Amino acid sequence: MAKNKPGKRYTADARVANEDKLPLTQAVERLKGFRATKFDQTVDLVMHLGIDPKQADQMLRGSISLPHGVGGEQKKVIAFCAPEKVDEAKAAGAIEAGGEELVKKIEDGWMDFDVAIAEPAMMRVVSKLGKALGPKGLMPSPKSGTVDPKVAAAVKAFAAGKVEYRNDAGGNIHCPVGKHSFSAEQLVENAQAMIDHIVKSKPASSKGLYVMGAAISATMTPSVLLEV
Repeated sequence: MAKNKPGKRYTADARVANEDKLPLTQAVERLKGFRATKFDQTVDLVMHLGIDPKQADQMLRGSISLPHGVGGEQKKVIAFCAPEKVDEAKAAGAIEAGGEELVKKIEDGWMDFDVAIAEPAMMRVVSKLGKALGPKGLMPSPKSGTVDPKVAAAVKAFAAGKVEYRNDAGGNIHCPVGKHSFSAEQLVENAQAMIDHIVKSKPASSKGLYVMGAAISATMTPSVLLEV
């Protein structure tokens, strides 16, 4: 089977994106210098970490509100909450909110949402959805900030672009840090905030070199390696 060849735009950008590691500001400037596309590309930060993903105490999962958001469409958020908090959650941006009836709707196959928020008292009800939400990374968790007694505030934050992250099986963290249309300064501040957050989140049981590598790229560009 023939392999797909890189397009002319990617090939031209690859000539500019050498393998030298650059300070974040210079890396973003190089990324911004790549040829534009007809759509606003998402800019991603990838960090390769010296963790053992098989060890539960070394897994990283959490959420962060970046200084300039990440752009794009507003996320579809649902909230598992007590009846008296339903209106408040919907006013904050939840497309659906409730308890047992919302659980039943999801059990029946409805999955048209990006983030699920739950107040702690509702987790006994939400636990029924482990098989449905777990494999898709949608199960509410205190570590990711999606289990919160202040449901409305959590809904508002995630609907506005609060970013969830979790390491993959290779010990990598992938996180959007903005759009190609963002100014270089905005991208640098967002990426630096994410890098600082991950560095501060180093598991106590992780020994040796922690940040083993990092790169920044857009949807249709080569990666630019970072000095971190």
